Amino acid sequence: MIRLKQTLLSLFLLTATLTPFAQGTSSKTELAKGWHLQDKEKDGVYGISLEKAYDFLRTKNLKSKTVLVAVIDSGVDTLQEDLKNILWTNPGEIPGNGIDDDHNGYVDDVHGWNFIGGKDGKNVKDDSQEEGRVYYKYKNQFDNKDIRRDSLNAEDRDHYDMWVIAKKKIMGDGTETGVDLLMLKRVVNACIKSDSILQKAMGKKEYTGNDLDSFQANDIDSKTAKSVLLYLFKENHIMDMTNTTFLSDFSEQADREEKKVEIKETAPENYRDEIVKDNEDNINDSLYGNNDVMAEDPMHGTHVSGIIGAERNNGKGMNGIADNVRIMMIRAVPNGDEHDKDIALAIRYAVDNGAKVVNMSFGKNLSPEKSWVDDAVKYAEEKGVLLIHAAGNDAADVDTVGNFPNPDFMNSKERANNWITVGASSDPLAEEGFRSYTASFSNYGKKEVDVFAPGTRIYSTLPGVNKYGNLDGTSMAAPVVTGVAALILEYFPNLSPADVKYCIEKSVSVPTTKSKKPGTDNEMVSLADLSEAGGIVNAYGAVKLAYIMSDPKKKEMLKSTLQKGRN
Repeated sequence: MIRLKQTLLSLFLLTATLTPFAQGTSSKTELAKGWHLQDKEKDGVYGISLEKAYDFLRTKNLKSKTVLVAVIDSGVDTLQEDLKNILWTNPGEIPGNGIDDDHNGYVDDVHGWNFIGGKDGKNVKDDSQEEGRVYYKYKNQFDNKDIRRDSLNAEDRDHYDMWVIAKKKIMGDGTETGVDLLMLKRVVNACIKSDSILQKAMGKKEYTGNDLDSFQANDIDSKTAKSVLLYLFKENHIMDMTNTTFLSDFSEQADREEKKVEIKETAPENYRDEIVKDNEDNINDSLYGNNDVMAEDPMHGTHVSGIIGAERNNGKGMNGIADNVRIMMIRAVPNGDEHDKDIALAIRYAVDNGAKVVNMSFGKNLSPEKSWVDDAVKYAEEKGVLLIHAAGNDAADVDTVGNFPNPDFMNSKERANNWITVGASSDPLAEEGFRSYTASFSNYGKKEVDVFAPGTRIYSTLPGVNKYGNLDGTSMAAPVVTGVAALILEYFPNLSPADVKYCIEKSVSVPTTKSKKPGTDNEMVSLADLSEAGGIVNAYGAVKLAYIMSDPKKKEMLKSTLQKGRN
């Protein structure tokens, strides 16, 4: 999503008061749309070599079987032209009759379920951050108290440790610079004012950054307005995004920053409780929500879904990665932090309704009900379902800081073997200034991050019948891996989640040069220092390995050979 940094805001405010941009000029070198699917040898970028993968499958005369992929996210536009034909339709439900025909407890769950909606049709859009919820939940118990941690029982120790982390996140430790909220609000207001001027000057309410770039402004007001918005469109590489989407996303970012200030003095509003009306403290109170999987703001989930499986070769928009999937949307992610109960039940819903892969492009710093999520992960593991999670966008080492959900079971040394955590790779052309095979924002971790995948300037579906655009984030990298995993299972359905993970990790592309460590200006490291697999996902290599692994005898020989090589 849009991540405007303090330095960029400062430059913007200076630039916006100076001479407007020259008409239609840009110093950027643009990558092709869909660069993440391309091949290093043929196209010169570290995409995933998707067409080579399909060429290989064709030479083997293999037939695909439909794979159901669950996307736990913000929602999906069910009318998007590249998605409407690949959405899962529950065969046990008669749409719109108000009856739970398949007796799973969820009425009219035609394309999935919305765990952050109310039975009256209302939906949660905004929510608070988990650290605020945790801080105020335990504030009376622990704040300004002489706490001896070793005297607490195991449960209270867990609560206390979480509360300490939450307090530090909210109150800080005096070293943070943060975002200048006043400056951010000035930028948002300048954008809103400029957009109003441009709508009149251009004669339309909605336009993209590319439309704006080619627009010939004739008066000083519209020239200045163009400068204001075009600067941010170009610097954030979102030229395909519309003005309405940009302003909505940018305003939400400003709201989040304002809430970070407010939370120091005031407990967060309980948005979810007001609408969902379940007992959030009881995991067994599970039959809540509604069937509105589109809801109010499905941009994130729509973009993620398109990356995985947008209809291929239909002459529209773009191609997804997997050519024979159905997308089940499970809405559980608001604008804010998700709730553990919703995620745990979303995973179980996906498993119970036949999903073989689950994409989870969300995350947070704390997980107060991690045991519920762990139980759901174990359930998926037992049922042979692969879970794929985005590593996060804080340029942090998640071997040392919390990133939830994760495959590490609470109070145990065991880890789930049906889990892949994905960091975001890039291309030196994709991020102006950073120029690395890692994305500047991506989290990393030699232990916790399994593999990297393209996550900058990823072109995919957006809400609106025929809208598309670029977004950045590990949220975009995770569905790249999900798409590859689904592709493998289409053609090699006998492989287990652990087998699919093995194929993906053992076939990565390794750049010939070192990459910048995210969060640094010039610290150069190998991807093996930042992830377990040490490279970027490669669909061609993965399906070739899956072809071998699908033969039990060859599978054992391969693993034996690799084991001998390590010894």
